[in-house]
Amino acid sequence: MGYFKNIKEEIALIRERDPAIHSNWEVFLYPSYQVMRSYRLAHKLYLNKHYFLARLISQRARKKTGIEIHPGAEIGKGFFIDHGAGVIIGETTVIGDNVTIYQGVTLGGTGKEKGKRHPTIGNNVMISTGAKVLGSFTIGDNSKIGAGSVVLSEVPSGSTVVGVPGRVVKRVCPDCPQKELDQVHMPDPVKEDIANLAHEQSELTSRIIDLQRELKFVQLELNKRCLYFATEKFDPAQNAAKEAAVKARDDNADGKSSVPGLEERTEKKAENVDWAENFDVTESAISRLRKINSKGSNKNADL
Repeated sequence: MGYFKNIKEEIALIRERDPAIHSNWEVFLYPSYQVMRSYRLAHKLYLNKHYFLARLISQRARKKTGIEIHPGAEIGKGFFIDHGAGVIIGETTVIGDNVTIYQGVTLGGTGKEKGKRHPTIGNNVMISTGAKVLGSFTIGDNSKIGAGSVVLSEVPSGSTVVGVPGRVVKRVCPDCPQKELDQVHMPDPVKEDIANLAHEQSELTSRIIDLQRELKFVQLELNKRCLYFATEKFDPAQNAAKEAAVKARDDNADGKSSVPGLEERTEKKAENVDWAENFDVTESAISRLRKINSKGSNKNADL
């Protein structure tokens, strides 16, 4: 009775998860059904320490179906392999109930370590085409591994993992079973990162353009101020007026200039000249200063 019960369960399982099946008789042709029958027998032999016979049966099933399941692996109920070509399940792998994996999936180890070296897969987990789960860690219940992902670390329950190496990109209710076997509509972390970088680059470019405009404005204002103050400084007439005011202040007992208002204007211009000297003058302003200086020298020579 147990044999026919297993067949009924396999028929119900495959019809539920594979829309390509049209009749119950097709179940007997499915690689998943054939390899699981061989696995159950090989696993019993392995537990009874008949290792050679167990490996012989598993290797015959591998040659026939393209699916390699080590006899030492522990597999729960409702396990289904769709298509199945290239699937590899290691010796110390533990698989929970209602797990679905697709072709090209590897549940393997990472080296020559002894003991538990293969992953533990929780209940209601879907592992998509070409995914690799390598190492001794746990894939939480109700999780989904994207196609082509390489998972190297533990995955929390209710997670969606994509990428190389695999990254958790989505979390859902940890207690919700994986009902939809959707391998396509998954988040794309690389696309999201590129979009974020493009947005940040656009903001930085706009900021740099604004800073360049502000810098040009400041340079223009600085050139104007430097040119103005340099003209005041090197004008011989104003220099003579400044000297006269200083001389008149020294001559008067009260320190006031004999020329009304001249001292105040001269001191103000002198303060402006001192303020301007504290700025870094640009190359164009320096060339203008040299021209003005040379003109002032020529005027002094003529006088």
